[in-house]
Amino acid sequence: MTAKPKFAMYWAASCGGCEIAVLNIHEKILDVDANFDVVFWPVAMDAKYKDVEAMEDGSILLTLFNGGIRNDENEHIAKLLRRKSQILVAFGSCASGGCIPGLANLSPADEIVQTAFNTLTTDNPNGVYPRVSVNMPEGELHIPKIFPVLRPLDQVVDVDYYMPGCPPESHQIAAVVDLVIKVVMGEAQLPPKGTTIGAGDSTVCDECTRARNVKFIKEFTRIQDVAPVDPNLCLLEQGIPCNGPATRSGCNARCPSAGAQCIGCYGPAEGVMDYGARLITAFASVIDAKEPEEIERILDGIPDPVGQMYRFNLAGSLLRANKDAWKAR
Repeated sequence: MTAKPKFAMYWAASCGGCEIAVLNIHEKILDVDANFDVVFWPVAMDAKYKDVEAMEDGSILLTLFNGGIRNDENEHIAKLLRRKSQILVAFGSCASGGCIPGLANLSPADEIVQTAFNTLTTDNPNGVYPRVSVNMPEGELHIPKIFPVLRPLDQVVDVDYYMPGCPPESHQIAAVVDLVIKVVMGEAQLPPKGTTIGAGDSTVCDECTRARNVKFIKEFTRIQDVAPVDPNLCLLEQGIPCNGPATRSGCNARCPSAGAQCIGCYGPAEGVMDYGARLITAFASVIDAKEPEEIERILDGIPDPVGQMYRFNLAGSLLRANKDAWKAR
């Protein structure tokens, strides 16, 4: 019998939602087991780093890597799995663009540690802070060293494919699994390297059924302050900051369809060089004002511009980090 191709999945700096999304493909997970030899998936099986290190380079057919690179352990495993894998997928928004953990790039790493271990919600009366290594009777113990900034996977290793989403939709994961199985069986071919898979190549606006280009606005406001929200009109044209014009399609405009603005979890649409730059252009296009002071007043209605425009891809954007964090690299 021919040995089944090997499959691996790893969780770096992320929340773990991508792992749950894979499990949410329900009975399709049995196809993964039937067609792949799962050799490394720490969240689902007992596997050691040394087991992966002992494998031949290129012996793993497919690795789904979720999470950004925040510390030296993340970096080590990213480079290890790159060597061992024929196909490495940046799986989910954290690996693709940094996602929520990437917003930590707005602060220097030492400030982040100080906040985590020295606030009102932390019981740390003796001021104990983590150290990279410590000597114990059993020997020297090591914990991962935090890096000055978080980086998406492709800033550390070569990536074959990208699959955005926070997390990716389960039906899209299932479709990608089906594709890879067909490739293994010689019934299909992989797309060109660098392709974004499991998502569309347009924008969320193109999937949204709400009417557009109907009206201009005099202010931006939070959705909870709009009563009632028109169920048929573009949210952006109701003064609700919606990220659909810059966000990659593939979710069927799930949030706008439910009356909530798109927040951008699928990352930049095809051809968008910088997500925030595209969004500010879209937001400016609905402003009903000509004087700079009035335009600035309207834009001030967006209370957290970075969180609005770079929530899911600051680390992968042209900005990447603020000055203090960047200088610490």
